[in-house]
Amino acid sequence: MFFSIIIPLYNRPQEINELLFTLTKQTYLQFEVLVIEDGSKNDAKAIVESYANKLDVKYYFKENAGQGFARNFGFERAKGDYFVIFDSDCLIPSNYLEIVKNYLYEHDLDAYGGPDAAHESFTPVQKAISYSMTSPFTTGGIRGNKKHVGRFHPRSFNMGVSRQAWEKVGGFILTRLGEDIEYSIRIHENGFKIGLIPDAKVYHKRRTSFGQFYKQLHFFGRARINIYKHFPKELKLIHFFPAVATVGMITTLLMNIFYPPLAYVLDFLVILYFMLIFFHSWSVNKSLKVAFLSIISSFIQLTAYGLGFIQDLFKRVVFKQQ
Repeated sequence: MFFSIIIPLYNRPQEINELLFTLTKQTYLQFEVLVIEDGSKNDAKAIVESYANKLDVKYYFKENAGQGFARNFGFERAKGDYFVIFDSDCLIPSNYLEIVKNYLYEHDLDAYGGPDAAHESFTPVQKAISYSMTSPFTTGGIRGNKKHVGRFHPRSFNMGVSRQAWEKVGGFILTRLGEDIEYSIRIHENGFKIGLIPDAKVYHKRRTSFGQFYKQLHFFGRARINIYKHFPKELKLIHFFPAVATVGMITTLLMNIFYPPLAYVLDFLVILYFMLIFFHSWSVNKSLKVAFLSIISSFIQLTAYGLGFIQDLFKRVVFKQQ
């Protein structure tokens, strides 16, 4: 089995350097790497070309059109049996392709996704963000969990598609706003089999500050409504949880200001919820600092996603704006 690893890139030369270095350590060597520079001003051509004697790597520069269409550009030039998509801010364990190859031979998936985790080199903020995106106490727990809700939809930071599926389904038709979920839905609808490979994890840096994380999650909330506009049946009750939690926390704040006696129960529930997050993060990360920061990152995850979801729910569904 030959893999084509496709990496869209936009103004992140240092990240691609770190990702390519981890790919030089792979135990399974039947793969090529295609780096698609999507109109970056700060390009990584010299960095990518410095790996020419270590990897079968190709560098392409195209006009900016977004990550989904950059991946399509790579699909069209890849020669692998299987296309593997990574975000540029990932670090790849040395046995990743070995795990994927063995699993695909046993389970015959047409597309797959894998979970993410925090690397030991990550900052405390990055570890807290990683926790909030993978914890069972936040909506992030469904992203790489065996017990996911409904059909499994791979996320494009760690996703694979067979050449056969791509040749029938085509590539991404959205370049942003939930493009990976939309793509996996079409793969499902064309009769192909998609599954989670539980051990095919990557170390996903995501964002390096809470401000950047807020913007990303607000975007994710809007993306869920974008998916709903294409596939109404894919909007599940669990997708409303961040919005409901956001409204609940705003209500709790208002009650504490205007009528404190009615806020006691809500205060208790909010405190209990974030205590569960604190102690669970402490047990997972073995760090009090990361546990405290996990309260902040989980709060941001819920409210940013919730506000983005509510914003486009009213804008695009209630008021039917484009």
